[in-house]
Amino acid sequence: MIDAHQHFWEPARFHYPWMTPEVAVLARDYLPGDLAGILADLGIDRTVVVQATHSEEETRWLLELAEKQAFIAGVVGWVDFTSPRLRVSLEEFAGRRKFVGLRHQVHDETDPEWLLRPDVLNGLALLSRFGLPYDLLVRAPHLRRVQLLAQRLPDLRMVIDHIAKPPIARREFDEWAQAMRPLAAHANLYCKLSGMVTEAEWSNWKPRDLEPYARYVLDLFGPDRVMFGSDWPVCLLAGSYRSVWETAHALLDGFDASAQQKVFGGTATAFYRLPA
Repeated sequence: MIDAHQHFWEPARFHYPWMTPEVAVLARDYLPGDLAGILADLGIDRTVVVQATHSEEETRWLLELAEKQAFIAGVVGWVDFTSPRLRVSLEEFAGRRKFVGLRHQVHDETDPEWLLRPDVLNGLALLSRFGLPYDLLVRAPHLRRVQLLAQRLPDLRMVIDHIAKPPIARREFDEWAQAMRPLAAHANLYCKLSGMVTEAEWSNWKPRDLEPYARYVLDLFGPDRVMFGSDWPVCLLAGSYRSVWETAHALLDGFDASAQQKVFGGTATAFYRLPA
């Protein structure tokens, strides 16, 4: 069992611009010792740790944590795709045993065309040549650019984090679904079944609120291109790790054992090229 999306952070060590008073429960250290017991109780063997701020130093720190923790299978870090030192950074990180990919908080960029800027495209093309994948932190308005990106860089493996953050709390479905539909035609695009509870009503969500979105993604991409992620500790805004894990399993009740194995481990192993 693999959790393909979780975080660690130390607010005193790194700056997290998104860590506002509205998410005060997150404004403390969350470290491997806080998660290890939960994973053991639920039978989760490994995780993929994902960057939480735009900092190469944070990436180095996460890699240090990964070297000390057997359950951390991989680190998705960050580099500046527009930097003239991009190749140097990629060579450094690609040499680290548990470095498995990169992410950028695209949904925080003021330029809606950021993904298609020539300098960013050049950086992503270089990432592809290194054989490394890219996590896409986007919302529905970005998905047309994601489609164009997938067309321009067909060899770059990409995964859409948090099913592109649909407005579950407002029960809005159609616009998000229409934006997602064309993406499934691109074999290099995957999707993380993650982050749904924090897009729902934090204190009042039910599994049935998430079901239409989860089912749509699973039907659209298929279990070969969908992977589970807890988004811990961000998920704590709306529920416990266990509640997220159990809800994800309930959402896959109608799928056979092979499909469930892919979503809860096999797809992440293939996408991030983790050791079997």
